[in-house]
Amino acid sequence: MATVERNTLGFLAALGAWFTGVLEVLGDWSVFAARTLGWSIRRRPSHGTFVSSCYFVGVRSVGVIMITGAFIGMVLAVQAYNQFHRLGLTTRLGSLINVSVVRELGPVLAATMLAGRVGSSMAAELATMRVTEQIDALACLGANPIHYLVVPRFLACVLLIPVLTVIADFTGVMGGAFLAIHVYNIEAFHYWEHSQNFVNVWDLNSGLFKSVFFGAVIALISCHRGFNSKPGAEGVGRAATEAFVASFIAILVLDFFLAMFLNTLYERYWPQAGHRMLG
Repeated sequence: MATVERNTLGFLAALGAWFTGVLEVLGDWSVFAARTLGWSIRRRPSHGTFVSSCYFVGVRSVGVIMITGAFIGMVLAVQAYNQFHRLGLTTRLGSLINVSVVRELGPVLAATMLAGRVGSSMAAELATMRVTEQIDALACLGANPIHYLVVPRFLACVLLIPVLTVIADFTGVMGGAFLAIHVYNIEAFHYWEHSQNFVNVWDLNSGLFKSVFFGAVIALISCHRGFNSKPGAEGVGRAATEAFVASFIAILVLDFFLAMFLNTLYERYWPQAGHRMLG
């Protein structure tokens, strides 16, 4: 009996310590995010650091975003065709593919690729600067490390991820259309007509709206992990891994709550079209 009680107390103590650690990390991240937002409003970043961050975040991510978007559209076409064919609704296949890509898969996959390619790199780069004491040297020289290092990356992610989302949406729509029209021989006119009737501006804007939050949380989590890296090569690698994992989880959580909010908003102000929502 005493052994069971000791094990229970040990488990509760470990759970409490883990919960306390999570709260400490969230609190430190919140302060870090508030300081980043404050510096973003208070003072513009230098031209050189901002342009280089935009090139790294935007231009160098276009290729992987296009490939990801195109294949996700084709995968949707492959998976949905058999079911729609059995129901005799193959001409409506474009409705499902395009609304899924524009509302959910385009923003989420673009953000995931950004977290994997850009977020991990930013965390590793800043972690290396922390380990080699370059961040401390910036502070000694009178430059604020958050303004000099974080703000350009944060603004680049926030401003460019909507553009990357549009690219992912376009390639996803075209990839699904190519497979449906040229492989499954669906009539192109009816395919695009049903897509036009089902997908509207709200769908596109809701995806772009969510992508802004995804870009912000990716930059803040990645830079925070880099700034708080542990010493050594192991610390740098762990910072990059933690940045991607935490960013991916944050993207999914944000996507759920933003989808609930946007659907509620849409059904409240346009109730006659509420039945069209996919959730």
